[in-house]
Amino acid sequence: MLVRDAMSTVILTVGPAHTLRQAAALMSARRVGAAVVLDPDAGGIGILTERDILNSVGLGQNPDTERTHAHTTTDVVFAAPAWTLEDAARAMAHGGFRHLVVLDRGEVAGIVSVRDIIRCWAPAREHAPAL
Repeated sequence: MLVRDAMSTVILTVGPAHTLRQAAALMSARRVGAAVVLDPDAGGIGILTERDILNSVGLGQNPDTERTHAHTTTDVVFAAPAWTLEDAARAMAHGGFRHLVVLDRGEVAGIVSVRDIIRCWAPAREHAPAL
């Protein structure tokens, strides 16, 4: 199975000037764990995850004044739609993250998460013989 089969094509995007509270509210409303941050001044495409917001709050920072640009991961590992789910899972395990932004011809095409991969693998594994 390929990343294109598992990825979500409905992508939450936020800007670098959004507060962490705004980003968290949008993520919560859409029930997603990550948002793509589009910031042409800082290299283009980044990702903000629930972990980034949690780390900020845990440090005592104010989510009403902290901006996404200060918490965005900009050295993003991108997946391609034609990657296998094994390739995506390997990249996530190696990098220690749970979301991959999917690029197709340089444009954001989706996001694939560990949860997306598990949803695809679980039905296939149901009928596998027990070890």
